[in-house]
Amino acid sequence: MFNLKKISIIMIICTLPLWAEQVKILAESFSANEKKGVSIFTGNVKIKKGNDELNASKVIVYTDKDRNPIKYIADGSVSFYIDIPDNNTTYRGDAGKVIYFPNKQEYQFYTDVHLYQLNTDRKIFGDKIMLNTIDGNAKAIGAEKAPVIMIFNIEDKKKEEK
Repeated sequence: MFNLKKISIIMIICTLPLWAEQVKILAESFSANEKKGVSIFTGNVKIKKGNDELNASKVIVYTDKDRNPIKYIADGSVSFYIDIPDNNTTYRGDAGKVIYFPNKQEYQFYTDVHLYQLNTDRKIFGDKIMLNTIDGNAKAIGAEKAPVIMIFNIEDKKKEEK
């Protein structure tokens, strides 16, 4: 079994290269295989980086040979808060599963996804939503019997003229 010092060292190695700022992961349990580049956090997992937050039942972090994170998979009652200061955009939402690719800064949300863009009050619901935080591109796909739903506000020019 891992001792606390070794767990802390592995967590820092697996998470700090992802972003320039500190990443904090809290979980009920942790296991890792350094040779395979896989770290698994289970039980009320909470990840915090700056203003960003992610909560899930389980998070798996995959790293390359240099121990830089290349993929995060959050599974089970995932909730998130994503702040993108460069685009002046903030997202909040929930999904059954979230995959994050740090090199592309791309999120993939799966299973009963609710994505809220807070500063514009836009809402997107679907079964699969992909969001690239660099270029702001988004794509949504509905489930077999459930369409994609997008809700947004449009100002009524006639009301403003009165």
